Amino acid sequence: MIIQRHDQDINTPTGTMRCTVYRPQAEGRFPCIFFYSEIFQQTAPIARSAAIMAGHGFVVIVPEVFHELNPIGTVLGYDDEGKDKGNADKFTKTLEAHDSDTVAMLEYFEQQDYCTGQFGTMGVCLGGHLAYRAALNPRIQAAFCLYATDIHSNTIPCDEGNDSFTRTKEIQGEITMVWGKQDPHVSTEGRQKIYQQLIDTNRLFTWHEFNGQHAFMRDEGDRYDPALALECYNKAVALFQRTLHKA
Repeated sequence: MIIQRHDQDINTPTGTMRCTVYRPQAEGRFPCIFFYSEIFQQTAPIARSAAIMAGHGFVVIVPEVFHELNPIGTVLGYDDEGKDKGNADKFTKTLEAHDSDTVAMLEYFEQQDYCTGQFGTMGVCLGGHLAYRAALNPRIQAAFCLYATDIHSNTIPCDEGNDSFTRTKEIQGEITMVWGKQDPHVSTEGRQKIYQQLIDTNRLFTWHEFNGQHAFMRDEGDRYDPALALECYNKAVALFQRTLHKA
């Protein structure tokens, strides 16, 4: 499908958040996917990923995940300076603030005439965690989480007992977890800890571990695996087509 793109600034309890909306040009209403970026915000690879998903018949919304901490429109570079700033932002913004961002998006986009009111989440790296975290909200019907960081380690600031790992039992939608075995950011022990939590809480989930490095979806840099990325896009599309087209 041919798509269109526009920016939409929405109000949140912690300030104005820019969201970039990718959606089919065709008339009609489509299910929505909140696509959470890595720490660098909406880089060119994130924009291309969002466009790919939108072209399969979804409204894909990319929020600026650190909108409180940067001027609107900030994109960090894939370099040491960008990484240092992004990590500093990650360890500054609370999970509670991310939660209120999700609620703000739900409340805004459910009122748009191009949305069906069906919502899923997807994300990479930090965004994989935020997609998982957003699924604590019962409005989220499915989450596709790629190499999600910091779930197992509880290293993003939050109130005691409000970390994503502990609250896993509250996720009601279907979850897909995707990992690279050669990812240094989430160890084998970390992945096993999350897997066991999903088992112990009896969540509806699918688990994939590939021979891939961290950020294997990012189509810039030497860790990109095009064949693996294509497989993951296909899995994500299948998940959302099955779960977000319910009456």
